Amino acid sequence: MRQADHSEADHTEARRWLAGHGLADTEPSPLLAARLAARRRAKVADSLLLAAFIVGAALTHALTLPADVTSSWPPLLVLAALAAGLLVAQWLLGWWVRRVDRRLGAHLSRRVAHPVELGWPAVLGRPYALFVAGTYTGALLLAVSVLPISDSGLRSGAVVVLIGLAGTGAGIIMQLHQVLASPAVAQDQASLTADVIMRVEDARALVTPSLAWALPAIFLHGESLGWWNVVALALVVAGVIALWLIQLRSAEVAAAARRAMDTR
Repeated sequence: MRQADHSEADHTEARRWLAGHGLADTEPSPLLAARLAARRRAKVADSLLLAAFIVGAALTHALTLPADVTSSWPPLLVLAALAAGLLVAQWLLGWWVRRVDRRLGAHLSRRVAHPVELGWPAVLGRPYALFVAGTYTGALLLAVSVLPISDSGLRSGAVVVLIGLAGTGAGIIMQLHQVLASPAVAQDQASLTADVIMRVEDARALVTPSLAWALPAIFLHGESLGWWNVVALALVVAGVIALWLIQLRSAEVAAAARRAMDTR
């Protein structure tokens, strides 16, 4: 009964997803329902991983104060281990989603491929790529710029930010490669369109820089307020506005997917 309830819920979610992407006339297949369910679960797990990383980094940061983390190896090793753990866990999540796709694709009696090669300009789009690059660059420059300041708390916070940004940035690149390189899991034109739509959604979700926004605002506070607090807040505000404008001006996910399929 529980398995049937899950299957029915996955089917309902798949129908809602199709309707939201202009495919209301398409009957949701068990293949599509299973793929979407895997992505929903991975998204929840990824949110929990990010929250655990922030909490772990915050505890490490708090326990090292007032010591100078730049002259103490154990806190650096803990932070590096947290960043490495986050990177590996995110990669495993992406690998699990692609493994579900491969397992489902192996049972298809007929399999179709993308008519064109789907590169990052078609799937992600240059505005999103420039946005995430600018966001991470701004956060990195801010963290580096406060290192010379004679405030041990601020310097230790900057190290936390740098390690966190390095780990999550590498994770984004690795997962984006997985999204682009994995073969299509489709048996007809409708499921092929849905496959590309999922790729566009996966890519856009990857570059939403929640951690790049959160780390400077949380950890670059120091013993007193300063220009770095203003800049950290400005990065969040400017980033939210920029992302909103990109989403407003960019094509809808379904339209972007169809455009990617038509690219020659």
